Amino acid sequence: MHTTKYFSAEETKDSSRTLPVSLMLGFVVNALLGFFVLITVIFTLGNIETILATPTGYPFLQIFYNTTKSLTGTNIIAAIIIINLTASSIAVLATASRQLWAFARNKCLPFSSMLAPAILPHQLPLNALFISLVITILLSLINIGSSAALNAIYSLNAGSLLTSYMITIGCMLFRRLQGHKLPPSRWSLGRWGLPINIGAMCYLLPVYVFSFFPGVVNPTPVTMNWGIVMYGGVVIFSTLYYIFRGRFHY
Repeated sequence: MHTTKYFSAEETKDSSRTLPVSLMLGFVVNALLGFFVLITVIFTLGNIETILATPTGYPFLQIFYNTTKSLTGTNIIAAIIIINLTASSIAVLATASRQLWAFARNKCLPFSSMLAPAILPHQLPLNALFISLVITILLSLINIGSSAALNAIYSLNAGSLLTSYMITIGCMLFRRLQGHKLPPSRWSLGRWGLPINIGAMCYLLPVYVFSFFPGVVNPTPVTMNWGIVMYGGVVIFSTLYYIFRGRFHY
């Protein structure tokens, strides 16, 4: 049986149960904490026009200052957020590199032999890790030349995530509607699976469409949402790559 020894899911002990439980608990905890944070911010927001016109250039810093009335308190809260974001960035980079390695190992990507060498030194996909890091750094530098281009990448991120959700849920929904028995699993929605899948698709489809809309009416080249162009380019390239090469190896 083929196993993905180094893929993050299978590195987790008792992953067939641990991962679903972690996902659900993470959703519940973050939803509750986010709700309390939202209520707190709303009641301590202050004058919105003043916040948006903050000399710091970052409205959230002005909100912290309006609440604490202290530069020290503002810096401490901002430092906590920066530390959390840094830790999250490291985790996301690790996840991206291992996903890149897993796809390359199965010969799904160009230059797969370089991205996924046969032996991983130190049990780490170093090649995939370095390439993911370089791409992340280059994307971050885009903001220096064009904020519109960076916003397009942000939009592409949302559309891509929604696409992955819809493909996964859509496949499950298709199998359920056809009456096929799903593979056995330790975490199952049971008889609620079909209505939950339908509800999820009804929610995701309009959000997916609107994720490519510009943020303003009658957008200019600067305010236009160019994410759809990049998204379409990736889809076209991926399709052509699969037709002419990928299907012979994957």
